[in-house]
Amino acid sequence: MKNVLLLSFGMFALGFDAYVIAGLIPGISETYHKNLSQVGQAVSIFTFFYAISAPIFSSLVVGQPIKKILIWSMLVFTVANSMTALAPTFSILLLSRAIAGIGAGLFSPLAVAASTKLVSSEKKGRALGLTIGGMSMGTVLGVPLGIYISEFYHWTSTIWLLVLIGLMAVICMYIFLPNFPTSPPPALSERLKMFLDKRVTVTVCITFFASMASLGLYTYLSPLLKEIAISNNLTPYLWAWGCGGMVGSLMIGYLIDFIKKPKALVTIILLMLTLSIICIPLMINLTTLKYVPFFVWGAMGWACQAPQQHILLSYQPSNGRSAVALNSSVNYLGSAIGASLGGIVLSLQLGTITLIYFAVISMLFSLCLQFYSMRNKFNVTEFSKI
Repeated sequence: MKNVLLLSFGMFALGFDAYVIAGLIPGISETYHKNLSQVGQAVSIFTFFYAISAPIFSSLVVGQPIKKILIWSMLVFTVANSMTALAPTFSILLLSRAIAGIGAGLFSPLAVAASTKLVSSEKKGRALGLTIGGMSMGTVLGVPLGIYISEFYHWTSTIWLLVLIGLMAVICMYIFLPNFPTSPPPALSERLKMFLDKRVTVTVCITFFASMASLGLYTYLSPLLKEIAISNNLTPYLWAWGCGGMVGSLMIGYLIDFIKKPKALVTIILLMLTLSIICIPLMINLTTLKYVPFFVWGAMGWACQAPQQHILLSYQPSNGRSAVALNSSVNYLGSAIGASLGGIVLSLQLGTITLIYFAVISMLFSLCLQFYSMRNKFNVTEFSKI
């Protein structure tokens, strides 16, 4: 499992980078004299290129050693973060975020696939959990630490910490990671074919609207708290969200095995996610209780993907890899669009509380599609048979 830890460390850097920029928005805004809605596009550009890089560039990595691709993708990610820290203009910063998204989007699916090739068959579940868990740990530990560092020094100090982590991951993989065979991510055309299956289309659209609400709102958490909270210290809220995410990502596997009803589980998750978002402005000034919606939000947001992937695997047992890859791409695409729409809301000066309304509306779309899916009784194989 020590080789899997190397991949988990790389995923830690990805989780750190994907979510820390939202907390650095005020500092970046001050440095480049841009408004919050403009700076928010740094998040949407990263997640957009994260979503499209694997399917678009997958044909380029066919036949290449997986260890080589993992190292080069992490190196691209790390160099791009160096560009972010040194960016003389806001345009260069946006370009660097796009390049970082490309590196992250290539590394992530390959690292997940590679983790199963580095262990025996009976340890594949633990290897997957450890690899994906690295990303959630990057959120739980890395993001609050990064925000804390930026408060005492400068937001670029947090980015340089990311660069250091990335370099360590590159060096460790180069020295210790063995060569091993695995398949490249599914190509774009292979993913798009999945839309021909109505069941798959409905399922990934549920993912799209849920991620647009959850990750889109997360991007502008800092200005939101400044408007609605008595104490707008961002760090404890990020701790609550991140800890919830870790609990959700660790517990969802046990819930899947226990409940064995995928759509019922997804429905519960979506309802709780919606309720947690609604409760943010209602509970934001209620002492310790104000952190509860953030904890539930993080837990449900991170827990949603696993049962969705099981549903897709049951719909497309012979093409499950492509269906799951499509769901992952749509998840980050929803995040990018959510961040972009949130920027439009702020640019129109509608108030950050409007972001809550838009997130709830997006969740209602997701719930409507979920109820439609349940009503039409699309065939789902029990988890025990997958």
